Amino acid sequence: MTAPSPTLPGYWQRSVGIWPLVTFRVLFGLVAAYGAARFGLEGWVEALLVETSYKFSFWGFYWLPRPGPIGAYALYTTIFGSALAVAFGWRFRWSCVVFVLAFAYAELLDATHYLNHYYLVVLLGVLLWLTPAAAAGSLDVRAGRTEYRPRVPAWCVHALMLQLGLVYVFAGLAKVNADWLLRAMPLAVWLPEHADWPVVGPLLAHPATAYVASWAGCLYDLTIVGWLLWPRTRRYAYAFVLLFHGMTWAMFNIGLFPLIMSAGTLIFFSDGAHRRFWRKLSKVASLGLSKPSCLEGADINSQVLARPALAPQTLLAGFFLLQVALPLRALTYPGPVAWGEEGYRFGWRVMLVEKVGHAAFTVVEPSTERRVEINNRDYLSDYQIKQMAIQPDFVLQYAHHLADVYAASRGWDSPAVYGDVWVSLNGRRSRRLIDGSVDLAAQRDGLAPKPWILPFDE
Repeated sequence: MTAPSPTLPGYWQRSVGIWPLVTFRVLFGLVAAYGAARFGLEGWVEALLVETSYKFSFWGFYWLPRPGPIGAYALYTTIFGSALAVAFGWRFRWSCVVFVLAFAYAELLDATHYLNHYYLVVLLGVLLWLTPAAAAGSLDVRAGRTEYRPRVPAWCVHALMLQLGLVYVFAGLAKVNADWLLRAMPLAVWLPEHADWPVVGPLLAHPATAYVASWAGCLYDLTIVGWLLWPRTRRYAYAFVLLFHGMTWAMFNIGLFPLIMSAGTLIFFSDGAHRRFWRKLSKVASLGLSKPSCLEGADINSQVLARPALAPQTLLAGFFLLQVALPLRALTYPGPVAWGEEGYRFGWRVMLVEKVGHAAFTVVEPSTERRVEINNRDYLSDYQIKQMAIQPDFVLQYAHHLADVYAASRGWDSPAVYGDVWVSLNGRRSRRLIDGSVDLAAQRDGLAPKPWILPFDE
């Protein structure tokens, strides 16, 4: 058998062992199922999707229907069940489709609860769906629905590596800014909050610790992928992965992100390492994997497969071009992205911002000059008020909601809405976020820069 060509066309004919993909599938599904179960058991389904009457939306998704109480719990039950089905490889392709659609729908229902790792879960689910990840160690193989395959196209594993790598690299590039490196913000605000911890508390409260942590975090994000790719340093790099994400999980409320990254980066290990793990686990837990011989032997070297159809290449090219374009789009907007947050989401800008805001609104009927000062608690929860006051697109959505309410319930003719919004960014003094003389009800949301966002003045 001839070696594959080093050219790009030759790459698509390369194959690698399947077991890194199997490990990723199992851990990804279990972590996602845990997250869905936690959402239900903690009462967050009720609090986030049912109790609040108004929901902030992502641009372009205002049309999504809102589920009632039964629908909300049915949605998270579906996420839980489909995630377990992915983990165990049961009806794998359909389970991936159901999981991705259900999870994405749940996260699109309320933009105030956006987190980077929710977006990452959707992306990883899409990539997993493209792969034959259930062709080993799965219920589909055991039931005969899927033929066992010891090897898979190399891109199946490398695409997941690339996605995780993009998260780290763009998160590191986003930290190359004056606030993070020269002012140690926002860690200088966050770390002292743990000053009461035993032993390490006084160290966390020391100003120098925030600077050391800021520089170390930036270097970690920018270099960890390289260390994971190099076989000689991979084991030590993964120890740093566990240490880094363990510390962030203990100190900050960032949900499942540490678990996702700690589990996901195991895919950088060789096929042989994964097979040794599954062989030991199979013996201890009596898993009875349907092909025990597949867990024996040395690493499976890259081999040549038949040339694939064009579809995976085209899909992956479009997918990753988008993943590069979305973080870079922030460069097309004026001012610091952390201030106006145009181009902020979906860009892997992790733990970069400490913002505190206050927003007051006035609704005016132009024809009569009647005006009403709004009590935000009449329409929003405390959490929604906090998020709305620091994000201009939420300010705009809320202003349109107020205009709709006064037009429908009070019969006001074309009500105008004005906002007095003040925000403190990374410990600075508060300053106006938006132009208070602009009728927000007359503005439209979109991808273009918003001229009513005031420039950031140091």
